[in-house]
Amino acid sequence: MAIFNLGFLNRLHKSEVTKDFKSKLALEYSSIGVWEYNAEENRVYFSEGSKQIIGITNIDFGKNPQDWNNRVHPNDKIRYFQDFQDHLKGIKPMYENIHRVRCENGKYKWIRDIGKIVEWSSKGKHKRIIGTHTDITEFKNNETKLNNALIIATEQNNRLKNFAHIVTHNLKEHTGNLENLLTFYQEEENEEEKKNIFNHMQTLSRSLSKTISDLGDIVSVQNSKNKCVEKIYMAKEVDRILDMLDIVITKSNTTVNNNINSELYIMYNESYFESIVQNLLTNAIKYKHPERNPIINIDCSFNHSKLELSVSDNGIGIDLNKFGNDIFGLYKTFHHNDDAEGVGLYLIKNQIESFGGKIRIESEPEKGTRLIITATN
Repeated sequence: MAIFNLGFLNRLHKSEVTKDFKSKLALEYSSIGVWEYNAEENRVYFSEGSKQIIGITNIDFGKNPQDWNNRVHPNDKIRYFQDFQDHLKGIKPMYENIHRVRCENGKYKWIRDIGKIVEWSSKGKHKRIIGTHTDITEFKNNETKLNNALIIATEQNNRLKNFAHIVTHNLKEHTGNLENLLTFYQEEENEEEKKNIFNHMQTLSRSLSKTISDLGDIVSVQNSKNKCVEKIYMAKEVDRILDMLDIVITKSNTTVNNNINSELYIMYNESYFESIVQNLLTNAIKYKHPERNPIINIDCSFNHSKLELSVSDNGIGIDLNKFGNDIFGLYKTFHHNDDAEGVGLYLIKNQIESFGGKIRIESEPEKGTRLIITATN
């Protein structure tokens, strides 16, 4: 259709452009209208086809040369006028533009607008311009549907990758803790201490079962916008996570201060919250300073619907000037720990951003690190 229009405009002569001809053309191609701008009269003649596209019945439509222009969508006007001027100035051999135009019913249709100067005045000014309007609304709507489908597919793929990281990373933490406890249990000779370790193993086993159950819930609601959101009292949930990590905290001589107000809560996915806090705590312990015992502070503030949760430590820290751009990258590591994988912070960032939150880092080598999570409740 577009090829026909271009050829038609290139070979069109004044004698051929009659209203009768334009009407017949509009009837033959119902989704196409024809327009003609007469510079001497300073008005635009629109075929019935052009007017039908936007539902116009007024026979005087076009006497004001701005009649169509005033209906162009505000977001499309700059490019619309620029493309037309580029043709008038000779920058482009043809005028061509795609824009939205407001119909009589208030709705917008997408129009492919093509035109060309076909007659010049004796002074070398444009005298007559002929063009066509083609309704491409259906094409644009299908294009939007396709783009939306691609966005949905991309989001689902990202959720799938995120879930895979949760499974591998979180379950590895649990199994690693169980292996450590088993080793301690086998090496311990004191029966009372063995009993204490066994109790920790039971606690960790229950936590592992809960994590597996929660991961199953995530699978069942991968397409759910709410992602199993529930009311979480953060101080209580952090205490539960600390109990789960008790043996790791004890063996590393770590002090953890849960400074969160017991009344503060957040609407969040419990599995994500556990994963975020657990990863931040284990990272703080993993990257402790070799010359001092780890001290970790967990704080939270709430102000005007914005919640800020922070986890700070006195560990070895990170040189942000050197590594700042890669902190949350997948498989990015900044220390020489044998068990460093570069997954934890990447996972945390994705989980936080999936709920519209943000995470930032403050750190100084040899002094420690503070990670701050901002969320709207």
